[in-house]
Amino acid sequence: MVDYILLEKYAKDKSVLFVEDDKDIIKETSELLELIFSKVDVAYDGQEAIEKYKDYYKHTNSYYDVVISDIKMPNMDGIELSKQVYNINKEQLLIVLSAHSESHYLLELVNIGISHFITKPLNYDSFVHVLYTKLKELYDNNNKDNNINSNILKINDNLSWNKETKQLLKNQQSIKLTKKEILLVELLLKYCEKTHTIEELLSVLWAEDDEKTPNISNLKNIISRLRKKIPELDLENVYGFGYRINLK
Repeated sequence: MVDYILLEKYAKDKSVLFVEDDKDIIKETSELLELIFSKVDVAYDGQEAIEKYKDYYKHTNSYYDVVISDIKMPNMDGIELSKQVYNINKEQLLIVLSAHSESHYLLELVNIGISHFITKPLNYDSFVHVLYTKLKELYDNNNKDNNINSNILKINDNLSWNKETKQLLKNQQSIKLTKKEILLVELLLKYCEKTHTIEELLSVLWAEDDEKTPNISNLKNIISRLRKKIPELDLENVYGFGYRINLK
């Protein structure tokens, strides 16, 4: 259940651009967003959205904290909008709304770098939970102590990853991993906002292994061993696309 006091804390002074061509959804959802965010702008298609995105930066010298966009829209769809936004700001937090009938677009969006999708019609409890999770991550990233070693990535209360030594630590103690387990964890944590496709994982894990042809079964065995070895590691299977490690 979402802690609304914390949600208010994380959303304080945050801005959002909501892009949707359905006026009924805009009315209902923007009213909810206005209860959460201090600044809510609305665009009815991708072309209007990218113009507002650039204009917002021109006037504030900063980008929207969150962009939420539908996929199918006139003039410019959500895929092209996502590409243009990431060309301007690679660090943009972007959430895509997707109807079940639009699932064939999702792989392309994953490859662009979109990490989180919300299905339509919207379940507002789930919608708020996603916003809470993403805003918390944004808050935590923006409020890290500058004295903390930047090579250490905190995964959860017990686990962390040392980028320099490529060690997974549990309560500051190193966990012994195989070479391919290290490669897998390193890749998933390198861009932890991204869902990595199975094809991408296979190509990286077996890049230097000429004797063995990689397949999904090999990858699943490695993931299964990793889950048994480290149950606290939230290694999520995004059905039909790939895997990601969720930070808490």
